[in-house]
Amino acid sequence: MNTLNHVAIIMDGNGRWAKKNSLPRSAGHYKGVEVLRNITIYANRLGIKALTVYAFSTENWKRSAEEVNYIMSLPKIFFSSYIKELMDNNVKINIIGDRERIPAETMKVINDAIEETSRNTGLVLSFAFNYGSRDEIVRACKKYAQDYKEGKVEDLDEESFKSYLYTNDLPEVDLLIRTAGELRVSNFLLYQIAYSEFVVTDTLWPDFTNETLDYCIEQYQGRKRSFGGRDETKNN
Repeated sequence: MNTLNHVAIIMDGNGRWAKKNSLPRSAGHYKGVEVLRNITIYANRLGIKALTVYAFSTENWKRSAEEVNYIMSLPKIFFSSYIKELMDNNVKINIIGDRERIPAETMKVINDAIEETSRNTGLVLSFAFNYGSRDEIVRACKKYAQDYKEGKVEDLDEESFKSYLYTNDLPEVDLLIRTAGELRVSNFLLYQIAYSEFVVTDTLWPDFTNETLDYCIEQYQGRKRSFGGRDETKNN
């Protein structure tokens, strides 16, 4: 059976779900928050060590100001509703991404949740918030170059490069799930998913359930992971 430590999810389809149900886009995002709570608790019970979700990309600033402002309010909605339950389930909160552009009020809510859950030892729930993988890689390269210039590091290899990424304290991504049937990675964890298994489901994120996650895990467990080596079960 394949080890499953880290699941990453591109949560897509909130807007389509809202449109399908004749609701404003904000209703789709709100429903998505409820689903995230359910999946986080369930994944923790399954023994998954890390869950990283694509909450807001560096490209999402192109959306309407009304929608962006609402998304920036979602951390407060999420944590005010569920922080006690997250604590009771030993979940630890983390954020990856460029924090500088995130509004101060939103960042304070996130930082408070990070501090409150910092001693928890269960699943690490990482919000990729104002995150773009190309930006992350460029930032990592700049930080390494600065450290090299200052004599803090020597030659760079894959292991040392990982220490400059936002995800340096997280296990390798084993499974990447994308909802709503889209077949692209959208600038998400490009370095980290080099050998991840991909599962795409047509399910819109607000309709994603524990059973949907079970299905994705079953697909993952049914695959032979060779990590670039030869799969002896195939004629290749």
